[in-house]
Amino acid sequence: MTKFTDLNLAPKVLKAIEDVGYESPTPIQAGAIPPALEGKDVLGIAQTGTGKTASFVLPMITNLARGRARARMPRSLVLCPTRELAAQVAENFDTYTKYMKLTKALLIGGVSFKEQDALIDKGVDVLIATPGRLLDHFERGKLILSDVKVMVVDEADRMLDMGFIPDIERIFGLTPFTRQTLFFSATMAPEIERITNTFLSAPARIEIARQATSGENIEQHVVMFKGSRRDRAASEKRQLLRALIDAEGEKLKNGIIFCNRKTDVDIVSKSLNKYGYQASPIHGDLDQSQRNATLEKFRNGEIKILVASDVAARGLDVASITHVFNFDVPGHAEDYVHRIGRTGRAGRDGKAIMICEPRDEKNFADVEALIAKEIPRLENPLGQPSEEASEAEAVKSEKPKRTRTRKRKSDKPAEEKTAVESGSADAGQDTRSEEPPKEARQERRQDRQDKPEGKSRRGRGRKDDDTKVIGLGDHLPSFIALSFDERQAG
Repeated sequence: MTKFTDLNLAPKVLKAIEDVGYESPTPIQAGAIPPALEGKDVLGIAQTGTGKTASFVLPMITNLARGRARARMPRSLVLCPTRELAAQVAENFDTYTKYMKLTKALLIGGVSFKEQDALIDKGVDVLIATPGRLLDHFERGKLILSDVKVMVVDEADRMLDMGFIPDIERIFGLTPFTRQTLFFSATMAPEIERITNTFLSAPARIEIARQATSGENIEQHVVMFKGSRRDRAASEKRQLLRALIDAEGEKLKNGIIFCNRKTDVDIVSKSLNKYGYQASPIHGDLDQSQRNATLEKFRNGEIKILVASDVAARGLDVASITHVFNFDVPGHAEDYVHRIGRTGRAGRDGKAIMICEPRDEKNFADVEALIAKEIPRLENPLGQPSEEASEAEAVKSEKPKRTRTRKRKSDKPAEEKTAVESGSADAGQDTRSEEPPKEARQERRQDRQDKPEGKSRRGRGRKDDDTKVIGLGDHLPSFIALSFDERQAG
């Protein structure tokens, strides 16, 4: 078996590795470190949790042991998609350079420019940054990238998902053509392959596992969920999540719950705390200091459950995470691999459970197609409501619809008006709300159709017309009829 002592690393680096307790490299480390030490470009493809960070940190600091950094001109550059991943790389750098005099600067959002500018002005050997903040410093004239000898792109597929590829291409153009490039990714999308063909020169390709495979030591399950009603589905889904957590019992030491939306992260976290679970949210809208404090509490065991968006799917390196719950099926199938990769790290066993709604079935099919295996179905611990019960509940809760009919006084039959006037209506009954009988409505309609052509719209006859005025009702007062008769006679 290969050991770190066989990889030609610097003695001080080997001493730091020994202090950590590592003796043998992971497959990706054993494959990537030798060509990186020789100064070759490296294209590393491996699933998350396999030790990719040390694959470039160890050879980079070994090669940087010779030389000295100049002000505002870093000697190496590491690009990461998220603040958490950049912070993890910085921690690895501190761990393995404890016996070396190498400096670093961490350029991420949420930290003041003034503190970062002070570190850059002193000169740093390693610059670890997210693309956006790096370009901000460059455009302000605080950074010169013409002396970069080693450039690392970590989690390139996540860069693609987050829309950083144009920034990456621009940064490549700002660095020297003679630089060494180390490119790491869990998947190899066509766009990423195009970049590697453009900016890497005859790279050593190290592919440890088939692209986008999940760890064999992670037990995976999915619960097919359908809410009883649309307005209750969200609440019932959170209830199902709590039931799944309870079902794990003592096996659940700590876990991460992934949601697709930041709003759901906050809602699920509040819901869990309401029912007595120790949970805290983490997503991109939180202040960086708050995110760091939450992660530190999670690592220390003060928080048992972390509710996160995909911002934590990359770069959250806690070796002892026992469970991952996917509250939502991820929109990108590759994110599923990175999410469940938070558990089962460093050879440990892990468990991943996902909740799939009918609207997520297409994304779920993409996940199974990507990992090339069927995820075992887990029975819903709450049971699924039958369709008959759901329909009965929906009908029961529906309010009777009110129908309003606009009526005019002239629409009422003469008989009804006569009854009201004579007081013959039943006691307590409001006859005004009753509709005219169907026969009466049809009779009036027929009367309008049979009206003589010589009549005007208002019912007044022409002077040369002998037709009597009709249609004013049987209850017409006699004096009105008399006046019309006199006019006709004249």
